[in-house]
Amino acid sequence: MNTTKGPVSQFIEHHYRHFNAAALMDAAKGYETHLAEGGKMMITLAGAMSTAELGISLAEMIRHDKVHIISCTGANLEEDLMNLVAHKHYKRVPHYRDLSPKEEWELLEQGYNRVTDTCIPEEEAFRKLQKHIHELWKDANAKGERFFPHEFMYKLLLSGVLEQYYEIDPKHSWMLAAAEKNLPIVVPGWEDSTMGNIFSSYVVKGEIKSTTVKGGIDYMVWLTDWYRKNSGGKGVGFFQIGGGIAGDFPICVVPMMYQDLGWKDVPFWSYFCQISDSTTSYGSYSGAVPNEKITWGKLDIHTPKFIVESDATIVAPLIFAWLLGY
Repeated sequence: MNTTKGPVSQFIEHHYRHFNAAALMDAAKGYETHLAEGGKMMITLAGAMSTAELGISLAEMIRHDKVHIISCTGANLEEDLMNLVAHKHYKRVPHYRDLSPKEEWELLEQGYNRVTDTCIPEEEAFRKLQKHIHELWKDANAKGERFFPHEFMYKLLLSGVLEQYYEIDPKHSWMLAAAEKNLPIVVPGWEDSTMGNIFSSYVVKGEIKSTTVKGGIDYMVWLTDWYRKNSGGKGVGFFQIGGGIAGDFPICVVPMMYQDLGWKDVPFWSYFCQISDSTTSYGSYSGAVPNEKITWGKLDIHTPKFIVESDATIVAPLIFAWLLGY
């Protein structure tokens, strides 16, 4: 028993001994060892992790330098801010499985968009952010400047203009913690998000050039440079929550450099953990077991590999709790 850690960690270590529980413990200790030996870590966020309020623990991970770069979907990027400015207007629907099509339509008419058991208020969340980020887009467009999606969000957060709307403890916003540290973020497929759709509407109307917000190729070029500069020594680990584009896009920077650029000195990802409930036989990236990634040139034979086949909203906060010593 590790007596230097808090009660949550001691509980996990004592009780989580077999099957997925043991895999959780192994992955947490592997993550801890990777950092202790000087390694850096990327965390990738698929699914609705921000709406699930993973930010409560992830923000602490950021503040304590337990993560050095994040890859996430456009939804996770924006939904952390939505929760920050509109939380009190959210509606939880515990009986969501029983909702009829008519009841779903009624939620829409009331201005709610449902994510499983959580309904996000369109006016208080989407439109509130739109009002302010539109000004940043217009200003950049007028000056001929281009920024990444997360850079616009950082500007919005650090300007202080959203503080008047805060409805949760700002310490629970992982995006605010990331902005304050200027943490590197990659957002592949940002266009597939509410803010991406809103931005597209201004492009269709001819108000803003589509190139004002940098896209996926720009992110990959940037990530190539970042990885080259940060993969020395122990290297960079890969902690994947879910799968999808948030995971597959950044992990591919290694085979791209090795196979397509011919840079044979590129190190593989030096730790890998995946939390997913997907089944490998369905053929999805989300369900692909770690060893499959060896065939794609993403992981080495000797890369420490962990997979926890469970719900990330349960597993990730517990692993973070271990790393934070709770």
